[in-house]
Amino acid sequence: MEHHHHTSNQEHHAHDHSKHSGSGHHGHHAHMIEDFKKRFWVSIVLTVPILALSKMIQEWLGFEFGFAGDQYVLFGLSSLIFFYGGWPFLKGLIDEVKEKTPGMMLLIAVAITVAYGYSSAVVFGLEGKDFFWELATLIVIMLLGHWIEMKSVMGASRALELLVQMMPAEAHLVHDDHVMDVKVSELKKNDIILIKANEKLPADGIIVEGESYLDESMLTGESKPAKKAKGDQVIGGSVNGNQSFKVKVEKTGEESYLNKVIKLVQDAQKAKSKTQNLANTAAKWLAYVAISAGAITLIVWLAMGKPMDYALERMVTVMVISCPHALGLAIPLVVAISTAVSAGKGLLIRNRTAFENARKITAFVFDKTGTLTEGKFGVSRFESKTKSLSKEEMMAAVASLEQSSEHPIAQGIVKAAKEAKLKLKNVKSFESLTSKGIQGRVDGKNWKVVSPGYLREKNIDIPKEAGSDAAETIVFVIREDKLVGFIALSDKIREESAEAIKTLRAKGMKLFMATGDNEKTAKAVSEKLGLDGYYSEVLPDQKVDIIEKLQKEGHFVAMTGDGVNDAPALAQANVGIAVGSGTDVAAETADIILVNSNPKDIANLVIFGRATYKKMIQNLVWATGYNAVALPLATGFIPGMVISPAIGAVFMSLSTVIVAINAQLLKRSMK
Repeated sequence: MEHHHHTSNQEHHAHDHSKHSGSGHHGHHAHMIEDFKKRFWVSIVLTVPILALSKMIQEWLGFEFGFAGDQYVLFGLSSLIFFYGGWPFLKGLIDEVKEKTPGMMLLIAVAITVAYGYSSAVVFGLEGKDFFWELATLIVIMLLGHWIEMKSVMGASRALELLVQMMPAEAHLVHDDHVMDVKVSELKKNDIILIKANEKLPADGIIVEGESYLDESMLTGESKPAKKAKGDQVIGGSVNGNQSFKVKVEKTGEESYLNKVIKLVQDAQKAKSKTQNLANTAAKWLAYVAISAGAITLIVWLAMGKPMDYALERMVTVMVISCPHALGLAIPLVVAISTAVSAGKGLLIRNRTAFENARKITAFVFDKTGTLTEGKFGVSRFESKTKSLSKEEMMAAVASLEQSSEHPIAQGIVKAAKEAKLKLKNVKSFESLTSKGIQGRVDGKNWKVVSPGYLREKNIDIPKEAGSDAAETIVFVIREDKLVGFIALSDKIREESAEAIKTLRAKGMKLFMATGDNEKTAKAVSEKLGLDGYYSEVLPDQKVDIIEKLQKEGHFVAMTGDGVNDAPALAQANVGIAVGSGTDVAAETADIILVNSNPKDIANLVIFGRATYKKMIQNLVWATGYNAVALPLATGFIPGMVISPAIGAVFMSLSTVIVAINAQLLKRSMK
């Protein structure tokens, strides 16, 4: 992200995003939760008389209650709870059979169907005892478990839903000499809108009048309000301070930063990583094991001379207790929480596998400008090398060119020219020089502003005075193919850089910097931060070679870059991290996007990636371990260890709750 940056920040905005409706998924999920809640309470009410009429319960509690035809009343109530309370599981069975993905719903549905079918047959003449009270309690507990699970998943996506709600419904459109309120959906590019004090911004744009402090914490994770003045970019969804200003709309709707963030988070939550696939495979095979174990349990007990009701009870218990409920929740819930929490902290995950692989990183290659350094350049000195051109004239021409660039170096030069009250000129034929600099025509002459690497490539000698200060970044000015001067700028190292480097080093990583800057500047920054090495005057395509070299040495490499110029290197790295993206979140080659260029976010990425993977493994171990222990107990083959289907359901639901709580604890890992 050095001065060979000048590739336009807008070039890759053509990426097509499908229209997002933030409330669609949320509404569907809320409806399902309400449905489970309703079925649970209705089933509770139906269960009370079922328990009162069940002879087994009467024996346990020491009372007698009955009347003529009570078995038919028991059958009727149990039929209601089976078809109403058990409907989600019966429907789930049909779906799993259709999709050929046997799992939790199939097991529950088969268990309750067997219990209901056998009990009904007993009512109408078959010798044995009914399972109606076990059926009722089983369905109630299963509904409760699913209700808790869905509430947990919904809670995990709360941050995403908050993002959806951040965009206001209306905007103040400035029309000639008056202001009119319009729907945000009606805003168009280049519209001028008024932002009043304490209001949310309805769209992305550039301030054209006024200034204020904006709270962007929900969008970028940056807690400190950012000062925004004329010419600064602002993000829709951020909250204005106590001053009003006017904004020219640049992006609305699906093109806005907020919608791109929402889309990225949704895609990440839907994406299946290797860990997720492992869990799905385990759940599928556990379903096969449970069905087989249930059938074997039934056959063995019947072969041993046990009555049908006992053998069926064991089979039902086996199938209930071995439901891969917790296993099915183990990974998706962690995914939902990690992506939503990350987005709220300015860390956007595009590739889930890469995020999980953050735990494997052994070497980091950092960009310098705007990442390790503040990226706010001030012109320290500038000189003309020809008598026919004053340094002020040179500066005016360069600043005129740099107005078309958004890079920090360009902003620093333009700012210095304006402070010096230099008159900027019209530029024709502006062009980026493939990450080496920029060029254009000013006053009929061809000007170039280039990096030291460009001079070496063209065999142009670098003036001695250009390298006098190790803390400076130098760009060179060429007019009509002749070197006519240079501009030196200084950039401060971020305070957070040292802390981030310390954190990553404590994790045992090798830390390098790759920059297009000169050798002296690169060395000065590297030594101050205590990096393991640096690469200076490199072009973006040369960064690929650096990544490959480290990989050949056995390192698992993470690369930071701007997502555009550094695309080849980001693609080559094991984990590609686009930093300093700001409002441009569509860095197509990056696995992870850091909204701010703060190096502490990079350290947080590694820590949170490791914590996320740890939670996934913990949940997998618990879910599979639970089944490994519970399954033999359910069969009844272990003397003195016989549990009922209802108790089995309690244990199964408890394992699900434990997995859900453990996943929620992940939030503590993100500082």
